[in-house]
Amino acid sequence: MVDHPTIPEDDELRMDALIALTSYLKDGGYRFITPSPATHARVNNRPTNALANRLEDVFGWSRPFEEGLLPDVVFAMMDHAGVALRDGDDWRSAIRVSTVDGLCLMHSAYPTTEADSVFLGPDTYRFATALRQVMDARRAPVRRAVDIGTGSGCAALMIARQWPDAEVWAADINAAALEATQVNASVNGTANVIPCDSNLLQGVEGEFDLIVANPPYLVDASERAYRHGGGPLGAGLSLAIVEAAVTRLAPGGTLVLYTGVAIVHGEDPFLDAATPMLKRDDITWSYREMDPDIFGEELLSACYAETDRIAAVVLIATRRGS
Repeated sequence: MVDHPTIPEDDELRMDALIALTSYLKDGGYRFITPSPATHARVNNRPTNALANRLEDVFGWSRPFEEGLLPDVVFAMMDHAGVALRDGDDWRSAIRVSTVDGLCLMHSAYPTTEADSVFLGPDTYRFATALRQVMDARRAPVRRAVDIGTGSGCAALMIARQWPDAEVWAADINAAALEATQVNASVNGTANVIPCDSNLLQGVEGEFDLIVANPPYLVDASERAYRHGGGPLGAGLSLAIVEAAVTRLAPGGTLVLYTGVAIVHGEDPFLDAATPMLKRDDITWSYREMDPDIFGEELLSACYAETDRIAAVVLIATRRGS
């Protein structure tokens, strides 16, 4: 069994400040939809957006802000949390806060250049839409669930909120992601979320009624954990999740995998590789393109020289009930 993360005393004080800050924004009706990095850069590069003028500019757009812009209580919480950073004569927040499916979620500030960045963006919203459809269509309650590569914890929190009696594991190898998930679970009142340090499903025992994942799927030269999928054209982690998950579904259990795939000369190599794993007598599955063209700028990279496009896909696999 995976142990819950142990937080040193100083980190506990920082966690309390992060929870207080994110709760302050949530309770005040804060709302911010995070765009793609390319859109974020274009909007921030407008001359009128050089400095923040409101909370959304600070905690959503990650713009520098002048001293005195924020209420004293907000800046004090940022200071105690260690997320108020100097930017020349101004300040900048080290975190962003975004809203997804009614949740208020803390994650890394823009730009997400650090190896342990906690990413939340358009993929998260597409994933949440796919997951919402599956959850709303499910008739049987979920008793045990796991979100593989939880990141900000968005999917785990969605499941925990819908089935408050469920045991919902939020698995990740990134300590920053587990911290963000713990903060977000507290802010959004989902006490049944269990952050755990786990690679795929290693150390997390038993079968699950719901296994969900939104893994990294790009080829990243720096191999940053939140972007790099490994394997052929970034498909390595997604394929590993399929292989691990189909053997851990409880009767009636479902895998929801949202990922991106490189389409090469009109063919889908990810689907070709995943299909043999899904050809089991006890598994029914479906597969669809949710968005035919995402991260088009990646096609300029040499590793995608033969790729037509990168598509967002949703794989849903269900084990037949006993």
